[in-house]
Amino acid sequence: MRVFDGRQEAHLQFAWEPGAASVFSVDPGEEFIVELHDSSTGQLGPSSRPSDLHALDMGRVDAVAGPVEVRGARPGDAVDVELLEIRTASWGWTGVFREFGFLAQRFDDDLVIWAIEGEVARPLRGFLRPVEIALAPMLGVIGVAPESGRYPLIPPQRFGGNMDHRWHRRGSVVRLPVYQTGAMLGFGDPHAAQGDGELCGTGIETPATARVRIQLRSGGAPPAPRVVSRGPPPPVPGDCWTALGVAPSMEEATRMALDNLLDWLVEGGWTAKEGYVLASLLGNLRLAEVVDLPNVVVALDFPAPFAQPPSREAPGWGEAPRAGLSPVSRAAPETGPWATTPRSSSTSVR
Repeated sequence: MRVFDGRQEAHLQFAWEPGAASVFSVDPGEEFIVELHDSSTGQLGPSSRPSDLHALDMGRVDAVAGPVEVRGARPGDAVDVELLEIRTASWGWTGVFREFGFLAQRFDDDLVIWAIEGEVARPLRGFLRPVEIALAPMLGVIGVAPESGRYPLIPPQRFGGNMDHRWHRRGSVVRLPVYQTGAMLGFGDPHAAQGDGELCGTGIETPATARVRIQLRSGGAPPAPRVVSRGPPPPVPGDCWTALGVAPSMEEATRMALDNLLDWLVEGGWTAKEGYVLASLLGNLRLAEVVDLPNVVVALDFPAPFAQPPSREAPGWGEAPRAGLSPVSRAAPETGPWATTPRSSSTSVR
């Protein structure tokens, strides 16, 4: 099986635009492996500190590995990207940025470094107290070259890009419209875990290797990306907290729901910043009701086992992550990220 090293500088794109020359080509039906940077494009690592966030070159964040030519693809076709396997590195990071995220300007820059081992991620360093987050690896960026124009990397577009959709995981097929000959696919922004909404602006960001298969469908390009999966990520079993927001716009209602949840988590003993990160990793944002205008209702679901923080003295706090890719396949567990296993020293979701 061929390997596309998307970490090489010559294989990176820093904008979505037509006309870029392909750096890798595949035939319809072909499987290949793509090696990917984390969303910082290698600027952060296991030893990074919060001060390193200030030095980030934001123009390099979420760089795209590509373009990958799909031979035979023509404008008006559809290209299917089947995600067969995603393997994370043995470390990851979650950042809070003052200038980015749904609650921008509320918190100063801060950083959590994660150790990834087995099927869970645990905080190694940073402000977040010990928790275990079950892995549900996904790709935040999948897209094709646009019909025209030049687009920055961060906002998603109808040609895909930085969609940060947590259903882009093993077993899912992402269907994209083709606007340019060859489709010119791009990949990036792997996450070890992320909730719907990615509210603080990051999930558990990590380097990764993805095994994908590309199919070409003649004609029938969708108006925007579509996803076929084995089923939605499992819902929270048992007890679940749901914070609601009710307002005239979805943005206002979302802000109310998030503030509602953070107040609730602070009552349980978390800091607001810890709650913000947990909401980004474990919270699932959804539209509950949109027809009773002028107001809409946004719901933010959160697993009740995380209602209260554990002690910082929990065993294992401060263990170093291993460098490189884990030998364990970091595919989304069949039981999903929400099954709970009681632990004496840390809050756990499996």
